[in-house]
Amino acid sequence: MSRTSAPASAEPTKNDSPPDSPLSHGLKQRHLSMIALGGVIGAGLFVGSGTAIAAAGPAIVLAYALSGALVMLVMRMLGEMSAANPASGSFSVHAERALGPWAGFTAGWSFWFLLCVAVGLEGIGAANIMVGWFPGTPSWIWVALFMVVFTVTNLAAVKNFGEFEFWFAALKVGAIVLFLGIGVLAIAGVLPGTDAPGTANLTGQGGFLPNGSEGLIVGLLASVFAYGGLETVTIAAAESEHPVQGVAKAVRTAMWRIGVFYIGSMAVVVTLLPWTEKAVAEKGPYVATLDHLGIPAAGEIMNVVVLVALLSAMNANIYGASRMANSLVARRQGPKALGRISGGVPRVAVLTSSVIGFFCVLLSYWRPDDVFVWLLNMIGAIILVVWIFIAVSQLVLRRRTERETPEKLVVRMWAFPYLTCVALAGMAAIFVLMFREEGTRHQLYATGLLTLGLAVIGYLVQRRKEKSAATAEVTPQAAPAGTAGKD
Repeated sequence: MSRTSAPASAEPTKNDSPPDSPLSHGLKQRHLSMIALGGVIGAGLFVGSGTAIAAAGPAIVLAYALSGALVMLVMRMLGEMSAANPASGSFSVHAERALGPWAGFTAGWSFWFLLCVAVGLEGIGAANIMVGWFPGTPSWIWVALFMVVFTVTNLAAVKNFGEFEFWFAALKVGAIVLFLGIGVLAIAGVLPGTDAPGTANLTGQGGFLPNGSEGLIVGLLASVFAYGGLETVTIAAAESEHPVQGVAKAVRTAMWRIGVFYIGSMAVVVTLLPWTEKAVAEKGPYVATLDHLGIPAAGEIMNVVVLVALLSAMNANIYGASRMANSLVARRQGPKALGRISGGVPRVAVLTSSVIGFFCVLLSYWRPDDVFVWLLNMIGAIILVVWIFIAVSQLVLRRRTERETPEKLVVRMWAFPYLTCVALAGMAAIFVLMFREEGTRHQLYATGLLTLGLAVIGYLVQRRKEKSAATAEVTPQAAPAGTAGKD
């Protein structure tokens, strides 16, 4: 099979689901726009960024700016390919068209695994908040409740998922905009009861780079993984009313806003608070900042926002996992049972993804010190593996599309191919940095084993499909003599 010709099974039409039972198209433009914005705004920003600030100090702003630039390039590349060929398998379909079925298989199932584990992790985080509000209640009951709610939501029409995500994302975006507004007023010294901090917190306590390049590296790695989730909008675009226009507009409007939210938030935090403040890592940077400014009930307000962020991520990840599984099955790269669609929804895939997510939660109770930790270590670097597939696929497909169907390039990657190569170099550099750090080195080992195993299986699946196709071509020629002329 030549790499220069797209496999027939990977050529999406309006969507890449089975033609006799297609996915529905119930998502509207407002859904896609908010999914694009809310998809990368999760608990990693609201809570996890505290540890990154503790490691990098004020230089966390630089770390988020560097990783944010990389994320914008990846999102632009993915937007270009998804606008040209909308598919519910998103980058998995693009990887198959560019590199062959083994690449689509590896990227697709790696991402499905990541999403299923993430569903469990987000469920655990949300349950911990509920236990704090209702002491004495078992956390697994809360996880089970959330699982049931979002499984039912995803089993219904896709517009229900869109509505949930629209309002979840609106609340998250609203919270960040309000935080930025309050922060800017405090920095300017016009917020009642506050004085302008100037640059004291940016240059004091060891300076802008208090822990040197090592601290910046830790902050950079944490910020890269916090940006995970941008892929959901291109998966959802295939089920929108106008897939091409929808993904193009969503990608264009989301990129700069994401940069403002992330980089702006970090700048506000480290300007208003000393990076050495213990509350930043313990309570989270948002809660610590609002407490410092004397905002009443700041902790409880942010707990509500964090809970919404976690529930939103659960909802989106169940959706993304089910659509990715359905797409892989439609391309004959997974169990047929997962591809069954009724009412425009891949309900078996939804149920399977939810069950595996809940199983990961149970592992956190049964095997917290080995199996669960192994799962945690693996999912971080999978994001980078997916981004590499996106960049390489765009490098191949852009040239092919310009040659064959240039009118499909509604969204174009900037300064192609130079910025695509810059993005790939950035990803390679992050892998090198991960290998240098003891805390992230084991992620590479675990992820390497997973992706290598999937690549081998994908190659074997590809070879079997090629042999089946070759046998189908040869079989008619082996018909008994004398039958060729009969009508």
